[in-house]
Amino acid sequence: MIKRLFILGFTLCFATLMSAQDNLSALMPMPNNIVSGKGTYLTLSNRTNIVCADKTLSFAASELHRILHERMNLNVSVTGRSTGKGSILLMLDSSLKGMEHYRLKVGSEGITIAGRSAAAVLYGVMTFDQLLMGDNYHSSHCQIASVSIDDSPRFARRELMLDPARHFLPIKDVKFYIDQMVKYKFNVLQLHLTDDQGWRIEIKGREKLTETGPFYTQAELKELVDYAAERAVEIVPELDIPGHTVAFLHAYPELGCTSNDTVPKVVGTTTNMMVCASVLEVYTVYKDIITQVAALFPSPYIHLGGDEAAVSKNWALCDRCKMTMKMNGFTKPEQLMILFFDKMLKYVREAGKTAILWCELDNIYPPANDYLFPYPKDVQLVSWRNGLTPTTISLTRKHGNQVLLAPGEYAYFDYPQLKGDLPEFNNWGMPVTTLRKSYEFDPGYGLPETEQAHIVGVMGTLWGEAIVDINRACYMTFPRAFALSEAGWTEMKNRSWKSFKARIYPNLTELMKKGVSVRAPFEIAGVGE
Repeated sequence: MIKRLFILGFTLCFATLMSAQDNLSALMPMPNNIVSGKGTYLTLSNRTNIVCADKTLSFAASELHRILHERMNLNVSVTGRSTGKGSILLMLDSSLKGMEHYRLKVGSEGITIAGRSAAAVLYGVMTFDQLLMGDNYHSSHCQIASVSIDDSPRFARRELMLDPARHFLPIKDVKFYIDQMVKYKFNVLQLHLTDDQGWRIEIKGREKLTETGPFYTQAELKELVDYAAERAVEIVPELDIPGHTVAFLHAYPELGCTSNDTVPKVVGTTTNMMVCASVLEVYTVYKDIITQVAALFPSPYIHLGGDEAAVSKNWALCDRCKMTMKMNGFTKPEQLMILFFDKMLKYVREAGKTAILWCELDNIYPPANDYLFPYPKDVQLVSWRNGLTPTTISLTRKHGNQVLLAPGEYAYFDYPQLKGDLPEFNNWGMPVTTLRKSYEFDPGYGLPETEQAHIVGVMGTLWGEAIVDINRACYMTFPRAFALSEAGWTEMKNRSWKSFKARIYPNLTELMKKGVSVRAPFEIAGVGE
């Protein structure tokens, strides 16, 4: 009896193992064009060479070298010249259309990974890694199935956001997060650097700003920017104004509104304070800050927040702001946003950057009819409030703004993934965003192509109130970031919940092997097809 059970168990394990040997079974996000070979395999060996003549592809070549060692236990050479049959060629191809367009071909003569840019070639290498990951049996025998992939993203910007302002994350942890991002073709990391709970960026000559907690030096951030750029990740800095500014007002209490003159500015405790729109020194200080930040980050963007400003508790009660309203003929204190951002956006433009703002409408719940105040056309807006993204898409198209989509119901990764799941503290009654819900996100909302042309991409936000360290950040990110990567990269016609469910498991296993904290989505077993 024991012998029969052993044979049965062995047979089931073997069948499970063999059924998983599919070189497409770990692709994430799913490429947009795949042609599989006819059951033929290319065999690699230590005599295989990586041919890379372009120095801009050196990081992609080093990653490919690492992958072949990890997956096949090979130690191949990297050379600048072709050595004939069986080589792996990395190359730039200017004939490809989009900057992230790549082609990967595995055939009897060898392997070619061509891309329009160094980033595109790196994405081809990441896809190659997933081909090997999905077919462990043949990879362990140094074989790879013939395949041809022609791939480019649906949206240009595929972002994740970390919030070290609330809970500080050391540089090494941010680098660790970037390492995971690039595997799934995310190309932008937004860093929320200032808020009520902390000011996390060094500003030369304004050391008061960073006296209350840990912060990044400018040298550290330059190193981080270079590290990210090598991995095709752009870092966008966020300085939140005019609200979320207690850490700033702790350093400069005289720059708040008169109604809060006697209120203590306690970093990490006090909330709902704004810088005064009517104090000239506010603009002088922020011009300096914006100028320094613009010089530090090569990204063409600076995010200036603009969300959740408690106008009724600040500007509406401030004697100076009331006078400014009267002088400008304003009838609502919210109209001071026009004056405030006219100046702040001028500094951004002078620094050669484009401003990003969280989009606020005239209602924080549906229905809403228009912007809270008129945003200039050169400002890129982010849609984020639950249920308002369709309206925001329509309004941004009407007013001529580009829009990045981070809808709370799909892409707020600080929300619990299941009822009763983390976060266990600082949970203000957050809605649940399940993996299935995240996967349902169609950034185009079914609109005609012409009506979604101004949508630049997607972003998953990870607000840090309950994100105490990088392990919690990764737990809340994965596997929902898999869903977002596919929303940003893969055309709707190539997406399938059934396929996605199967492809997440090898990727979760791989992340765990690399020491990444992930959440096991046990609840999706057998749920929907």
